[in-house]
Amino acid sequence: MKFTIVFAGLLGIFLTPTLADYDISVNDNNNSGGSGQQSVSVNNEHGVANVDNNNGWDSWNSLWDYGSGFAVIRPFKKKSCIVHKMNKEVMPSIQALDMLAKKNKLQGRGPEGPPPKSLIYSVKPDKVNNLDQFGKFIVTMCKGIPTYMAEEIQGANLILYPEKCFNVDILWILNISLCEEAMEN
Repeated sequence: MKFTIVFAGLLGIFLTPTLADYDISVNDNNNSGGSGQQSVSVNNEHGVANVDNNNGWDSWNSLWDYGSGFAVIRPFKKKSCIVHKMNKEVMPSIQALDMLAKKNKLQGRGPEGPPPKSLIYSVKPDKVNNLDQFGKFIVTMCKGIPTYMAEEIQGANLILYPEKCFNVDILWILNISLCEEAMEN
């Protein structure tokens, strides 16, 4: 009987980190041109990460669904959802996201740290009719909200059209730019 109790206790200790949810918050105290407050919630059981950026009217929410391979960004100012395929070569895995966010927070990294990776997407003008194709988590986040699809632009240069892009900076790990389709000339 003692062996069963000890075994169950050890099993719980070793399984808890893999199934646990993590919450990481980072504040930008200067907040002039900064990103306000960001928090990352990682749910390993469902394979989902949620990033919230609270900065007034420039706030946004992002959900990365590792199971479906899609991510969504919901910029509150634009009152819409923008869905894109996750580029797994650039976007960190769910385990790495947790580790990188904690590491950057603990080391106080910010603009002085190494440059984050970048992705540039072209947002298509047509609304998405069927959210179900992106998985239940994205459906829950975007139901009843105009939703658009974005495609990654390889080798694009953001310097040519910064005013036409909505930029999302995720905890000094990743920069995502969502740009109007007309810029893809």
